[in-house]
Amino acid sequence: MTNKTVHIAFENAECILPTASILPQRVMTADYRRSARYIQIASSIACVGIIEALVVYPRNVNEYLLLDGHTRLDILKAQGVQEVRCIFSTDDEAYTYNKKVNHVQAVNQHFMILKALENGVDEKRLAEALSVDVKNIRKKRDMLNGICPEAIELLRHKSVTLEAFSVLKKMKPVRQVEAAEHMIAGQTFSTLFAKSLLAVTRPDLLVQPTRRPKVEATSTAAQEMLGRETEQLIRDLKAIEDSYGTDVLTLTVCSGYLRKMLVNVRIERHLSRNHADLLDALKSAVAER
Repeated sequence: MTNKTVHIAFENAECILPTASILPQRVMTADYRRSARYIQIASSIACVGIIEALVVYPRNVNEYLLLDGHTRLDILKAQGVQEVRCIFSTDDEAYTYNKKVNHVQAVNQHFMILKALENGVDEKRLAEALSVDVKNIRKKRDMLNGICPEAIELLRHKSVTLEAFSVLKKMKPVRQVEAAEHMIAGQTFSTLFAKSLLAVTRPDLLVQPTRRPKVEATSTAAQEMLGRETEQLIRDLKAIEDSYGTDVLTLTVCSGYLRKMLVNVRIERHLSRNHADLLDALKSAVAER
């Protein structure tokens, strides 16, 4: 195997730059400044300061192009801050920096909050830094209580809502894993989908069967049939997802072959005389690709 040298895209050391010398690449709108994300970042800066340095590219003398940190820079300028910590990038392409950035999902937020609390951070201070109510911090802290480790691992990097986990808690561990697999297969992680899975769950797979939500079905047999059909639908969806790439490739190759075949005048004349309906269908199939 050939060893390839990995080039560092940033300077190793941070530096302090005047905020006035940093040139942003986009304008912060008034609507964005009123958004929850902007307010949350502003609260975090007010409580703990800048944690992650801005990423800039030196363009000219005392002129630096901002690649990452537009919201932070805008907040600092609004606060009258004159200097900020920065990292020099060796490339002026912002896409290169951001394309591998992963957003923190609900499960990882839970573990981060637990870690902060274990390290002695007060709930109120944490809520102030995130610009949320203390009740919200406590909900995220207790979000995975009652969820089995297997289901947590399956949904660790998925955009599952806090309410969806509350629904999963009403199921026994084996059903939680099944529900997580169904959510992944359908790429649907909403609370509504979780409730629909709960509605078709057998009573013996519920934590408290007597408190099960009512299902609009005329009989127990109809309810069981609905559950079986839902399970089958999700299995079919997963099977289609597994074969989708191969099917698309096969269709592309076949369409290319048909297109070349129909260019042949003799073949087209033969089909036109003897199989006009087939010729129309082939032309239609080629046109759609």
